[in-house]
Amino acid sequence: MIQQQFERLKDELRKVIIGQDKMVEQALVAYFAGGHVLLEGVPGLAKTLFAKALAQTLSAQFKRIQFTPDLMPSDILGTNVFNLETRQFTLVKGPIFTDLLLADEINRTPPKTQAALLEAMEERQVTIEGRAHALSGHFFVIATQNPVEYEGTYPLPEAQTDRFLMKITVTYPELSDELAVLKRHHAGFNPIAAPKLELKQVLKESDVVQVQQTAEQVKVDEKVFDYILQLVTTTRRSGRLTLGGSPRASISLLLTAKVLAALRGRDYVTPDDVKEMTYPVMRHRLILKPEAEIEGYTSDRVIEQVLNEVVVPR
Repeated sequence: MIQQQFERLKDELRKVIIGQDKMVEQALVAYFAGGHVLLEGVPGLAKTLFAKALAQTLSAQFKRIQFTPDLMPSDILGTNVFNLETRQFTLVKGPIFTDLLLADEINRTPPKTQAALLEAMEERQVTIEGRAHALSGHFFVIATQNPVEYEGTYPLPEAQTDRFLMKITVTYPELSDELAVLKRHHAGFNPIAAPKLELKQVLKESDVVQVQQTAEQVKVDEKVFDYILQLVTTTRRSGRLTLGGSPRASISLLLTAKVLAALRGRDYVTPDDVKEMTYPVMRHRLILKPEAEIEGYTSDRVIEQVLNEVVVPR
């Protein structure tokens, strides 16, 4: 049942998102696991279009923030405004009060404004002038950043990146997929001009809750628990890293592997589920030593070595 819903959801998204199946699947795993995602890729790879399409298939309220150097925290959270008629202050809510928030080019705004998202992403609430305000129960942040531009950007601090359950690298589509995109636009498809994408609602809120409850009941063998711990602790011992995976990384690996198993119709986690989630869950939590970067190492390359080093349980 859940596997069928998952396939229907992916099929609906494929109507507008072509050649990015890996990004779509990983982002959906993060959504059902209750986390947030950071999409990193060059412009023009359908990151923004994906966020809009996902909101529509889930019938979720969607808002977008274009991060700029002059953006203030109040532009995200909102502010209290004095009403002359009632003689009282009323809260004018910012765009963060939504179900699905697209934080576009999040690394283009200063740390003070980036930090405005920290409480919201972790606790699903914001504090404005000393008063806490609850956010949507399914509050989900899709943040994007460009990996090649450095001028005018503010790298996300470790505390901010750690709030993201996954960092998904968005790559160029295959030539056959890009050809399909060209032909679709030649036939008249224009997602920019359309006020609303022609997509059906696939999942209701009750369906999302059902997926999450099913994932919670997925069984995990003791050997899989040990495999997760071995992977994370091995990164802490790596001579090429200044910082390895934290206990939060272990928890994130467990949660995402359980969701992936549930979405694929299983009630148990396999080591392959863990391996598949290791890259998006771990790549933004590892900090390379300068000498390792000079040697050409990346987080993904270190993760590959760790996966090869740790024995897979049978």
